[in-house]
Amino acid sequence: MDGLDSLRSTWLEKIAGAADEATLEEFRVAAVGKKGEISLKMRELGKMSPEERQVAGPALNALKNEVNAALAAKKAALGDAALDERLRAEWLDVTLPSRPRRQGTIHPVSQVTEEVTAIFADMGFTVAEGPQVETDFYNFDALNIPGHHPARAEMDTFYMHRKEGDNRPPHVLRTHTSPVQIRHMEAHGAPCRVIAPGRVYRADYDQTHTPMFHQVEGMAIDTDISMANLKWVLEEFFTAFFGTKVRTRFRASHFPFTEPSAEVDIQCSFEGGTVKVGEGDGWLEVLGSGMMHPKVLQAGGIDPDVYQGFAFGMGIDRIAMLKYGVPDLRAMFESDLRWLKHYGFGALEAPAVHSGV
Repeated sequence: MDGLDSLRSTWLEKIAGAADEATLEEFRVAAVGKKGEISLKMRELGKMSPEERQVAGPALNALKNEVNAALAAKKAALGDAALDERLRAEWLDVTLPSRPRRQGTIHPVSQVTEEVTAIFADMGFTVAEGPQVETDFYNFDALNIPGHHPARAEMDTFYMHRKEGDNRPPHVLRTHTSPVQIRHMEAHGAPCRVIAPGRVYRADYDQTHTPMFHQVEGMAIDTDISMANLKWVLEEFFTAFFGTKVRTRFRASHFPFTEPSAEVDIQCSFEGGTVKVGEGDGWLEVLGSGMMHPKVLQAGGIDPDVYQGFAFGMGIDRIAMLKYGVPDLRAMFESDLRWLKHYGFGALEAPAVHSGV
């Protein structure tokens, strides 16, 4: 086939002289596209005799391969040249400070939960957890709460729905974390020292109550536990938590799951609408406590003739309000970023007894 050498030199010169990728693509279509010059030459092979095809076919294929190779090499060269130009035109000073980014904060409830855990851990307490949807037995019966107790009324407790005809006692959203204590006694027995922080639910809503809030309950069981141990633990906790010496006052009370029972007040003063813990002549109620009722120990599988223990429970949200001056409990759960930015904590403000945080 005549003219292949001329065709080769023509297209190789055009490809070598292409100034950009758009021009190179035009040359590719004109040379080896479906209607390109070389493609049309290859269609003529069908009109040749077998002897002519044996000579022209390999020559055309070699030409097509050579042109395609030249196109690929030129495209790579143009890409490298474009990258070099971009690198010369663009630059970045890696020593410049980064753009400011918004940083999140840790919620006061999360912070105080960690503080409480760290303080009690320093006194030898471990953390126990349990389900938030509890059975009627663990939430009430095992804690010696009788069927007529007001806490079991629907106006105070959230009950789960049962299908019609299902007469089993309904499950509840736990009203305290005391069921965790029963589950821990069943699983681990005595002696033990645990706290049970977590979410709890009650049908109440005002400035100091929300339907969902957080509690931490503590329990210590051994053969020689007394109210004196309870008082020491609580005073040590409040002193570490508030960062000042805090005195406590026990007042006789009644709880179904403890006997004797006591409300615990902490020393404070009320000045200018603020509460200052650890000073003054005032008292503020913060928790309920007492010696564990023998029936509660029995429900947890522990012999009350051998072991005795104390238990207490306090609101994490309440003590967070006291320590950090939060005026309204409801604001803690309203997802207001302005509030969280004001009362929140930095990620590096990790609570630890030895650090004083």
